[in-house]
Amino acid sequence: MGVQRVAAMRTTLKVGAVLAALLMVAALVLVRDGERIIPRGEGEVELEVGVFEAFPLPDYAAAAVSDDYKSYFIEVEPGIKIHVLEIGQGYPVYLQHGNPTTGLLYRKVAQSLPLDRVRTIMPTMVGLGFSTKIPASEHTLDNHMRWMNAVLRTLDLTDAVYVGQDWGGPVGMGALSLSPGVLKGAVVMNTGFRAPRAPMDLSSAHALVKTPLVGELVVEALSSVFFTRLAQVQGDPATMPPEVMDLYRRPLEDSGNGKAALALMRMVADGPDHASAPALRNIERYVEGLDIPAELVWGMNDPILAKGLPVMQKMFPTAPVTETEAGHFLQEEVPETIAAAVLRIVDKAQKN
Repeated sequence: MGVQRVAAMRTTLKVGAVLAALLMVAALVLVRDGERIIPRGEGEVELEVGVFEAFPLPDYAAAAVSDDYKSYFIEVEPGIKIHVLEIGQGYPVYLQHGNPTTGLLYRKVAQSLPLDRVRTIMPTMVGLGFSTKIPASEHTLDNHMRWMNAVLRTLDLTDAVYVGQDWGGPVGMGALSLSPGVLKGAVVMNTGFRAPRAPMDLSSAHALVKTPLVGELVVEALSSVFFTRLAQVQGDPATMPPEVMDLYRRPLEDSGNGKAALALMRMVADGPDHASAPALRNIERYVEGLDIPAELVWGMNDPILAKGLPVMQKMFPTAPVTETEAGHFLQEEVPETIAAAVLRIVDKAQKN
């Protein structure tokens, strides 16, 4: 009997050792930095400023937009390709999404605009959607600002109205700050332009994923669950059905590098000494020096950034404010309201 117990104990220890080794390997795989994955297009798209590599959308994405869209890449640095969607002709409107979405987030807004009067330009941040995927360590606010500014310069935009939400706030406004004089008006939604004055966490989720391995498990290993939770930050969860989540989830999972969503959450400044804080302070100074027509459209049922409205009102003290029942991704809930604000700002920008 004693011999059997010893043998059983040895077997248990061996199994435990194997499981521990497997868990360690899995942990190492999860916390790896990731690799650069460069997308490939097919054909060409010709614009007034040049010819670009076309990118035919996969069926599930193409079904969400009309055939009138142009879909192409701008290679802002060797291997760094930014996917751009655009539709319409007229005054340029630069619409910047955030995490973990893509330029497709603005498809309903574009549909609600007079496309014979405005040219809507919807680039997707590096690491997300169909743009180049990069190692987690390359996700910095300075990098994203520089890359997106290169898009604006490549398109030779001299005047533009800007629309931004979530990380599309600092990234978009930061990109514009690198080309002073381009910005003629703004529609700002649930975002922030200020570096924290003291240690803080934007949300409990942001606090949780800062922990190594925990973040990788929650956001990467369980990505399908993570994307399902996007509906929970909406005023109306029904505005984020599975087919819409797939627009944002599938490009990451299909690419083999889904590092961006977690990296961008960790890129959110949690105090004045965070790596993103210096760039945010520069953006804040730029915004405070602006003298442009602006409107704020805010989702008051956003559990993450609804609380940021008073701070944004101080930065744009004369801007009209439209408070909506929407949540975080307003573009999926109140596109007509956003489009109306955009058109008012375009009208003012053209008169100035």
